[in-house]
Amino acid sequence: MAHLRSRRRLALAVPVVLSLTASLGFLPSAASAAPRAQSAARTADAPTLAYVVNTRTDPHTIASVQRAIGAAGGTVVVTYDRIGVIVVHSANPDFGRQMRAVRGVQSAGATRTAPLSASGTTDEGAVQYLSKAEAAKVEQASQASQASQASAGDTEPLEADQWDLRAIGADRAAKIDPGSRNVTVAVIDTGVDDTHPDIAPNFSPGQSANCVSGKADTTYGSWRPVDADHYHGTHVAGEIAAARNGIGVAGVAPGVKVAGITVAQPDAGQLFYPESVVCAFVFAADHGVEITNNSYYVDPWLYNCLDDPDQKAIVDAVNRAQLYAQSRGTLNVAAAGNSNDDLDSDALTDGSSPDDSTPVNRTVDPHKCFDVPTQMPGVVTVSAVGVKGAKSYYSSYGAGVIDVAAPGGDKYQIPDTPSKNGRILSTLPNNQYGFLQGTSMATPHVAAVAALLKSAHPHANPAELQALLKAQADNPGCPAGPYDGNGDGVVDATCVGGKRVNGFYGFGIVNALDAVTR
Repeated sequence: MAHLRSRRRLALAVPVVLSLTASLGFLPSAASAAPRAQSAARTADAPTLAYVVNTRTDPHTIASVQRAIGAAGGTVVVTYDRIGVIVVHSANPDFGRQMRAVRGVQSAGATRTAPLSASGTTDEGAVQYLSKAEAAKVEQASQASQASQASAGDTEPLEADQWDLRAIGADRAAKIDPGSRNVTVAVIDTGVDDTHPDIAPNFSPGQSANCVSGKADTTYGSWRPVDADHYHGTHVAGEIAAARNGIGVAGVAPGVKVAGITVAQPDAGQLFYPESVVCAFVFAADHGVEITNNSYYVDPWLYNCLDDPDQKAIVDAVNRAQLYAQSRGTLNVAAAGNSNDDLDSDALTDGSSPDDSTPVNRTVDPHKCFDVPTQMPGVVTVSAVGVKGAKSYYSSYGAGVIDVAAPGGDKYQIPDTPSKNGRILSTLPNNQYGFLQGTSMATPHVAAVAALLKSAHPHANPAELQALLKAQADNPGCPAGPYDGNGDGVVDATCVGGKRVNGFYGFGIVNALDAVTR
């Protein structure tokens, strides 16, 4: 399945069903990067692959490279002029090598190892649906809690199971400032079900699209998941901005808007290919999105190594797009991953790549082989914690890599809630709710707190917003003793750093209440 960061999946899910009917360093100019659609003859031969061709951005070079693409048997899908990224389909097995020899081309390579067919997220495990019986039990607990409070109507029906809101003060923050309607968080993911009653009130269709092909499709409803199995994006969207409307759950920032940009392939793999992600960053930037949520890694490589020409081209293309978004005022927030990898280590073992064909075991240096987009410059990298505030057993980490942490759930850290479920409860397609865990779930908590900060500081640029995120975070510091995340008696990870900043939590666990009061 795609590399969602409830994956390794970046989200580790457990749905509970309830149906409700009520180049690195390249910074493009800030001008619009709107794509220009192109056409070319398609090579008739055997398997067709997708490519990114990265060039200088002057019109003469782009026109010259487009001619060379056609001569080499390529078909231009779309050209992003302002960042110099051209998405191409070609059946020429030598296409990448030929394009790298063209004057003005700075990198070029295949974005996949399998032929084009009709995507990777970061949730950890399968979703656990909330049953009707379980939902009724949670609602009774929420009503009892509400009755004991001075003011009625402050608690959503399923909020008693949302330990994560209380952990970062989001329940109290919502009473002070739920966020501004002038701030939008775009969920770049598997699609968002905007018909869900908890998402519909805050959904922004004008800032939503489908980018699966590499070119944005803004047809109404194109952003919706193709089926109920593509639940990841809807869960993420609810964590950010589920409305406080007396239905279901609440989001961390229930007053902001949320958009959906679909990048996952529609098949069971749900892979997130580079050209789709490039499209999503550019679309978000050009449509006034303040924050993007990226709970995935770009397929088919878990780590993209710069000494491989194809992987180098992927890094270059996605980095150009996300830097362009930053130049337009968009903060990009991304999941660190669910492999319990030390992203500051000298060597890691990757046995999952490429995930669209036959994986091979390889040893990579995460300082030279990058998890994209989370290790790109200026991106906020997020690790996950459980209800006890300790690093989640699956969460990747690393000194100098992790910026902040947030609740992502942990099945080994059990909360005192009606369901006793240490995962994160949120929305699912078809008016349902369920539990997932993963850095996929931690990331939307950070994106939502960033949205609260942007609401309070509307003129803050992405760098300033990231600094504010770090300043309001609460850092528990490294564990006093050995870290054993799953309780099996084996040390699972080593935390490096001090109380102010360290490899497990970065600058600390985000705090929604501090975001609206400091």
